[in-house]
Amino acid sequence: MHFASPTRRHLLTATAALGATALLGGTAHAAAGPARHPWPEQFPLPDGWRPEGIAVGPGPYAYFGSLGHADLYRVHLPTGRGAVVRTGLDATHPTVGLKSDRYGRLFLAGGPSGELRTVDARTGQVERVVQVGGTFVNDVILTPGAAWFTDSFTDALYRLERGARGEPGEARTVRLGGDWVQGDDFTANGIERTPDGSALLVVNAFAGGGTLMRVDPRTGIARAVDLGGALLPNGDGLLLLGRTLYVVQQWQNAVDVFHLDAAGTRGSLVTRIEDPARFRIPTTAAAWGDRLYLPNARFDVDPPTPDTDYDVVAVRRM
Repeated sequence: MHFASPTRRHLLTATAALGATALLGGTAHAAAGPARHPWPEQFPLPDGWRPEGIAVGPGPYAYFGSLGHADLYRVHLPTGRGAVVRTGLDATHPTVGLKSDRYGRLFLAGGPSGELRTVDARTGQVERVVQVGGTFVNDVILTPGAAWFTDSFTDALYRLERGARGEPGEARTVRLGGDWVQGDDFTANGIERTPDGSALLVVNAFAGGGTLMRVDPRTGIARAVDLGGALLPNGDGLLLLGRTLYVVQQWQNAVDVFHLDAAGTRGSLVTRIEDPARFRIPTTAAAWGDRLYLPNARFDVDPPTPDTDYDVVAVRRM
C-alpha cells in the first residue's frame, strides 16, 4: 500500500451504523471486544518478514502478509505471540493489503502478481486465486456483497463478489473516471467505505498532491473529498470507525484523523497521531478494542535483508 519508495520499485523488478438500503451497507469494521491491559503495545514479526497490510479478527488475532513471499503470520494480540501460517504458494505470490471476514476467510491483494486471493485464515489453504491482470493490486476492503481492490498503476478497481457466507464469486473491473487522475508512479492506495455505505473512499497519491476520492461503485466516477485543504501525499492504509477516518501517512510516520460527513463528501482534520520513538514507516492500521495496530514496513531499509527486524505497534484510538 505504499508508493514512490525504492523498496516497492525493487519489488516490482524481481497490494455509524449503515442504513439497510445503503449500496455498500453494513457496519464499520472495528473488531468487537475489549483490549484488556496489559496487552503488549509492541511486538515483533519474524526478521526479514517485510509486512505491509494487517487484518484483525475473527477474535483477538492479527494477520500479516509479506512483500517477499506468500506465507502469513498470525499473532495473538493479548500476548503478542505468533506463528507462520503456510499457504503452499511460492514467492511469486506476495501479499500487500489483506482483510478478514467473520467466517475466517482472508482476502489478499497480490501486488505485482496481479492476483485477488482468498485463503482459510486458520490453515492457510488457498481457496481461490483470480488473475485480473493488474499491475499492482494494492489494498482491499470488504462490503456486504463484495471485496474491492485497488491497483496502484491502473485507473481501475476490482470487484470480487461475495456470497451469503462470504464465499468469493465472479470478479469484474470498474474503470475510474471523473476527478480521477492517474499518475506515472503509485497512484491508488488505501480503500474504505463512506460512513453511510453509499460509496467507496480511495487514496489518490498523485492528484492535487495527495487526495481522497469518493468513488461511485456502480460507475467508477470519482470526486475529490473536501478535506479542508489537508493533503495526503503519503496516504496509505485507510480505516473507518463510525465517521472517524484514520489515514496512515507512511513516510511522515503519522496517522491523520478526520471526521467525515455521512456521505463521505467532506471531512475535517481532527488530529495527527505521531510516535517518533516507535513509528518506523507504518503503512496501515486495524482496530481491536480501544487500540489501533500498525505494522512498521521500514521502507527506508533498501534493500531489506533476511536479518532486517520488523515489528507492530499499538496506539490508542481517538
